[in-house]
Amino acid sequence: MATKKIALHWQILIALALAIFSGLVIDQTFSLFGISFLSVLIFFGTLFLNALKMLIVPLVMASIITGMMNLSGDTLGRLGSKTLLYYATTSLIAILIGLFFVNLLQPGIVDGEPARHIIGLSSETDDVISKVGDKGAADIAEVLLRMVPPNIITAAANGQMLGLIFFSLIFGFFVSKLDGSSGRVHKDFWQGLLGIMMMMTDLIMKFAPIGVYALVTKVIMISGIEAFEPLALFFVTVLLALAVHMLLFLPAVLRYLAHVSPAKHFKAMLPALLTAFSTSSSSATLPITMDCVEKRAGVSNQVAGFTLPLGATINMDGTALYECVAAMFIAQAYGLSLDITTQFTIVLVALLTSIGVAGIPSASLVAITIILAAIGLPLEAIGLILVVDRVLDMCRTAVNVFSDSCAAVTIARLEGEQTRLL
Repeated sequence: MATKKIALHWQILIALALAIFSGLVIDQTFSLFGISFLSVLIFFGTLFLNALKMLIVPLVMASIITGMMNLSGDTLGRLGSKTLLYYATTSLIAILIGLFFVNLLQPGIVDGEPARHIIGLSSETDDVISKVGDKGAADIAEVLLRMVPPNIITAAANGQMLGLIFFSLIFGFFVSKLDGSSGRVHKDFWQGLLGIMMMMTDLIMKFAPIGVYALVTKVIMISGIEAFEPLALFFVTVLLALAVHMLLFLPAVLRYLAHVSPAKHFKAMLPALLTAFSTSSSSATLPITMDCVEKRAGVSNQVAGFTLPLGATINMDGTALYECVAAMFIAQAYGLSLDITTQFTIVLVALLTSIGVAGIPSASLVAITIILAAIGLPLEAIGLILVVDRVLDMCRTAVNVFSDSCAAVTIARLEGEQTRLL
């Protein structure tokens, strides 16, 4: 009698549990036969990430172009407006949820006093300052220039997704205008390429448990539990706000706007969510997100191929929420008076930066420095949150990916698709 195969999401969950246990009990210096265990984890974690990133460019291009080939001008305008409205609205709601909890719990105040001196600045502050350099609000405008790259090959090689998406949208639209044999050849090629990329995604997903174990164990071994104690309330504030957005607001969107089962959607998206948590990268998770949305949730490639690559680039609900909470926490810790005007400024800048700086290296840190500059705080203040930033990055990336998937399902339903989540 054949044994029943364990579902992929259960394999990843088991790997995640083992990773947490291993990270807590195994020391960084542990080695076997002279080989550092940490170096082995770094090797397999990097290998898994590289395999996912290898798929991104051909998958995004094939998916968008294939989806565009079947869209009319009216359908594209309708789909685009719904997608952008969804992304702007959910990001704003996420920021407001974060603002509510950071005002309620006030993690930057300890015993009625600003917590700056109690917490202390991280020793890595100088490293962050060197990373973000002199970037500011003007860098948001650079995003518009990235949409039209002078060299699409260079843009793809450098991971400039906005340029790649913009080119693919235009290319796909004109492929749909081709008639005769040349049109059929182009359409068959891109549909074939998409099918190949999805099969390659399925193959790499089989190794996801190993990649998840390596990535998460490494983070826990390096961070340790004791590092979180001084910032426990800030950590809890962010997690609580993220949980409310992901477990209450977004399921409400699925239930009452898309009219689908949130529980079924969670189950369908579990492999993508766990991969997003492990990799801390919406872009690296994109192949698995698309696979889950199309094959497990039943959304058409026409909708998924348009909404998901765009969402992985500009829809950052978890990041926007985190930026708001982090900026408010730092302001509280420095004793800054936070009137309504200041808080509105934080909300507005967090919304713009969550969209605008997505393509900039160290995007979250850059966004937070822009917010700090807007409310008059020093750049060194980022040092307050560095210790817990890595783990919170894992959590907010999972929220980003889940919001993208909810967008795909919601817009598919608004377009009249049935999906598999009813």
